[in-house]
Amino acid sequence: MAARFDDTSQDRRVRVQGVPVDSFPRFAPETERGSVRRITVVGEEVLRRPCREVTEFGTPELARLVDDMFATNQVAEGAGLAANQVGVDLRLFMWDITDDWGVRHVGHIANPVLDEVPPEQRRLVEESEGCLSVPGPYRMVARLDRTVVRGRDKDRDPLVIEGRGYFARCLQHETDHLRGHLYLDRLAQRDRKTALREMDAAKEETFARRAARAAKLGK
Repeated sequence: MAARFDDTSQDRRVRVQGVPVDSFPRFAPETERGSVRRITVVGEEVLRRPCREVTEFGTPELARLVDDMFATNQVAEGAGLAANQVGVDLRLFMWDITDDWGVRHVGHIANPVLDEVPPEQRRLVEESEGCLSVPGPYRMVARLDRTVVRGRDKDRDPLVIEGRGYFARCLQHETDHLRGHLYLDRLAQRDRKTALREMDAAKEETFARRAARAAKLGK
């Protein structure tokens, strides 16, 4: 998911894997360890099929994938990234996002499942949304303003992550990716076509900016 703004503050409150921490570096340790991978773009088949469950936990390969996703997201100035956005069809995504209340959330989750929300508790909010696999355009998309996602971390430990506001939007956006869906699918056909034209016009500049940022960060 594309970020609304670039969070550069080092002294905001932080929750890592849903747990408050006293301090946290500007760049997550995973980012420092990881290598940048190519981000897949709308039209590639891997973005359109449901991802496979993660079945092998605690492996160097899974840890490396998480690290690389953090590094890739940082270079792309994103808020979150799903595994199929780096070409791996596993049910896994990460996030590094500051919410509407100034709290930074950092983490990853495997095999995520969103809690069902009773109709009487559903509150949809329309807000601008973008995607790293649709470089350039943002569109207004309706999402629930609160969500809970359950899954496992890379070592198989259980996770329950609650999000509000834009963080809730991020959790829903990334879970959609793992089902083979993009935010474009939530748009009317005309708006979707316009967004794709905007992407075609903006993508080369976006790719160049990502490459420059990767070089600056030594990635």
